[in-house]
Amino acid sequence: MTEPYDLITMGRIGVDLYPLRTGVPLAQVETFAKFLGGSATNVAVAAARLGRRTAVISRTGADPFGAYIHQALQEFGVDDRWVTPVARYLTPVTFCEIFPPDDFPLYFYRRPKAPDLEIHPGELDLDAVRGSRIFWMTGTGLSEEPSRSATLAALESRARSGTTVFDLDWRPMFWADPAEARAHYAEALKYTTVAVGNLDECEVATGVREPRACAEALLDAGVEMAVVKQGPKGVLAVHRDGSSAEVPPVPVEVVNGLGAGDAFGGALCHGLLAGWDLEPVMRYANAAGAIVASALACSSAMPTESEVEAVLARG
Repeated sequence: MTEPYDLITMGRIGVDLYPLRTGVPLAQVETFAKFLGGSATNVAVAAARLGRRTAVISRTGADPFGAYIHQALQEFGVDDRWVTPVARYLTPVTFCEIFPPDDFPLYFYRRPKAPDLEIHPGELDLDAVRGSRIFWMTGTGLSEEPSRSATLAALESRARSGTTVFDLDWRPMFWADPAEARAHYAEALKYTTVAVGNLDECEVATGVREPRACAEALLDAGVEMAVVKQGPKGVLAVHRDGSSAEVPPVPVEVVNGLGAGDAFGGALCHGLLAGWDLEPVMRYANAAGAIVASALACSSAMPTESEVEAVLARG
């Protein structure tokens, strides 16, 4: 590797099976579309679509869905060298129901264990992790061993160099004891420079729920910038240097709200890499999220620069 990656993400990967008939219970759906999925993976795809050099650290099963994941990553221009198979587990699949504008139940098939939780510390390319301009990890990666130790090892290796993003990514069903999450979140926050989450996720991490209080608590936990997503109220970003920005969402007819947060994340990374101020970054990320919310798919709907700029130009 001659140049560092713009972004390396670490965490969930799998296959999304989304119904082609919306507004009805899953039991009545007969046809589905298949997409690359997993939040950390979608963030890498989103940044790659914006022209960034990205890679994913994850695991799949040694099965046809695992082969599909490699094919999809390569087609999106995401480096898949650190996505390797785990023979004893199957590649996870995720189903959803789609009831626009704001009800999208998810059904995760990750038992007895998802391969992406079988990342071991000794398998990591820590030189690449340290060298990446942005490293992105998720709360799910802390939910179980050995992924928890591997995630912390990656964070420790960076020693807060560059930009290290903690996607708070709260999925209580992935934790044997959800009450344990806050302690592990607190440990990870010591090593991260940017924390991103919605109000539920911020509450898990901090114990508070009011947006400004969440941001301040995350700053107190050690991060340099806190990004609090407030749904229909927009997004709040607060930096340790005293700057802040609160911007409204982009109005859009929602088709499938899943994946909008990952588009936001990839665009956030793009703006941070470009050195933009807080408000332009938040507006750009909001626009990227709105584009994906207006489509059925997640990964394949991630927008290009020209598509985001077109939305921003419309105001």
